[in-house]
Amino acid sequence: MVGMRNTVHAEESAEVEVLYANLEKLNSLTKKIQGSMARLETSGKVVKDAIGPIYSNTQSLQITNTNIDKVNEAIDRFRQPLDVKGKEESIIRAGPRSAGLPQYLGALKRVDRALSDLNSTNLRSNQKALSEFNTLLSTGSSKLQDMFKATLRENVTTLEPLYYITKQLPFPTIPSENVSELSPVCAAISSAASHGPQVGQTENPAIRIYAETRGPYITSSLQNLATASINTAKRRPTDGPYKQGTNGIGMYASGIEGMFLAEHQNISQVFPAEEQGKALQATCRPALAEFSKTLRELNMYIKNNLMTDCFLAFEIIEIVTGLSYRLDSATKQLKPLFFEALRPIRETAKSALSELLEETRRKAAAISVLPTDGASVPLVAEVMSSLSTLTAYSGPLASILTSLGDGNWRPTGKPNSTPLDVSPDSSTLLSHFILDMIETLLSTLEARARAFHRAKPVLGAFLANMMCAVDRSIRSSSELSRYLSTPENSARLDVWRKKGISTYLDAWRDPSSHLLDVQYTSRGSARPTSGGQVDSNAIVKSLSSKDKDNIKDKFKAFNTSFDELIIRHKALNMEREVRTSLAKEVQAVIEPLYARFWDRYHEIDKGKGKYVKYDKANLSAQLSGLA
Repeated sequence: MVGMRNTVHAEESAEVEVLYANLEKLNSLTKKIQGSMARLETSGKVVKDAIGPIYSNTQSLQITNTNIDKVNEAIDRFRQPLDVKGKEESIIRAGPRSAGLPQYLGALKRVDRALSDLNSTNLRSNQKALSEFNTLLSTGSSKLQDMFKATLRENVTTLEPLYYITKQLPFPTIPSENVSELSPVCAAISSAASHGPQVGQTENPAIRIYAETRGPYITSSLQNLATASINTAKRRPTDGPYKQGTNGIGMYASGIEGMFLAEHQNISQVFPAEEQGKALQATCRPALAEFSKTLRELNMYIKNNLMTDCFLAFEIIEIVTGLSYRLDSATKQLKPLFFEALRPIRETAKSALSELLEETRRKAAAISVLPTDGASVPLVAEVMSSLSTLTAYSGPLASILTSLGDGNWRPTGKPNSTPLDVSPDSSTLLSHFILDMIETLLSTLEARARAFHRAKPVLGAFLANMMCAVDRSIRSSSELSRYLSTPENSARLDVWRKKGISTYLDAWRDPSSHLLDVQYTSRGSARPTSGGQVDSNAIVKSLSSKDKDNIKDKFKAFNTSFDELIIRHKALNMEREVRTSLAKEVQAVIEPLYARFWDRYHEIDKGKGKYVKYDKANLSAQLSGLA
């Protein structure tokens, strides 16, 4: 057993010795590897230090080569524009008709591009070439401008606008075959204008040529309408106020609208969007200048005949304002130019309102003789007719009255009869102006009548007749009725309606005063009854001789005054409505007073009729006959 254990131990010891021997070899190999790594690192550093400068020099050489390539490419590009000149010059100098328009435009476009490239180099050595290219481009553009002008002139024969207006035909435009030629030519002219001496010009040559060619065509075509507008404004004084639609301004405006819209259509097809507004304004400006001149002449005529022709001013404002908005909606242009042309007439229309008031006052105050029978005067119907005509221009009046403000049409220093509306609408403003006109007329005529008519019946009839004429005009005009039918406005007129009635009834105060008596009651007697059967015989018997004489005198005075007023009433010239209305008012005052007086005292002459001329039935018949 002992021997076997020793043998196992010896084997294990041998294995350990082998392991130690292998470990010693591994350590020796590791040291060798570490030495090799150190030597390799040293060698790599030496190689890096040697190769680094060579690599840097190689990169610099690559950059230099790239730059050289780019310079060569730039030189090639610089040479290309210079090569274009010789190729395109013969085409451009031949002209678009000879070379053919597409080929000509192509050549000009290539010259244009070459010139842009040369300008971008900014090299001093290219200045001569730049000058030559500019000359060539200018020559080409000039030939295109001549062609542009010649093509436009093919369609500028003066036309007659009335033919197209009356037949409701669209105004002629430039034919499509011409437009297809004009559009690219216009683009080439515009592009050429961006180079050389033309740089910075505010006016495109294409726009100038178009306006110079088409502008006179429009102006000359509209000339007859301008002349007709002036001629139709001149009327005889006996013709009365201007009647809506009788002036040629409406046709003139229709002609302008038709021709301007046609021109806008032309320009939209010829010019790019950014230049269409300038082209349209430049083309239409001569015709607008002639239109402005026409409006100034009409304005002078209106100012000289303001009372009869202010309505023409309102019509012109309405027509031209509508025209400007329609054209602005279609073209986005021209509205400010129309407003400027309209400004003098608008100012005249503003002043016309206060002048209408003043002229109404002057005319009323200047009437030296009034009708002796209380009839109204023609001026009332004349003014009311003017007011009725005025309502047909509610559109232009709305803007004028709004700009003036409520009541500011009244002359300075004139009293304001009603409080001003803080923020009235245009309808209210117009109704206030109409009422001011009516009140100015009535108040001036009333003052004139009070100085002329001393007798109250005539004065009252005159006032009532005037108001009747006013009311009749209001009833016959739906527009006047609409403006004056509000409670506020009706109340202002009611004052004048009542004034005529009250003034006329003042004349009947005299017979009425004779029908008033004083009743005395003693302490022991009963107070007379206010109702029931009255015993005239008993009442008369109870009177003293002096009281009886007084009653007789009252009857006699009443008879005289009543008979006189009956005769005067029948002699007065009254409108049918006025006569009926005043008769009712008189009857309502006299009849109850006389009936009471007659019931009490008719026995004063025992039915002989010496003092009591009328019984109640006869008096009622007399009063009824007043109507």
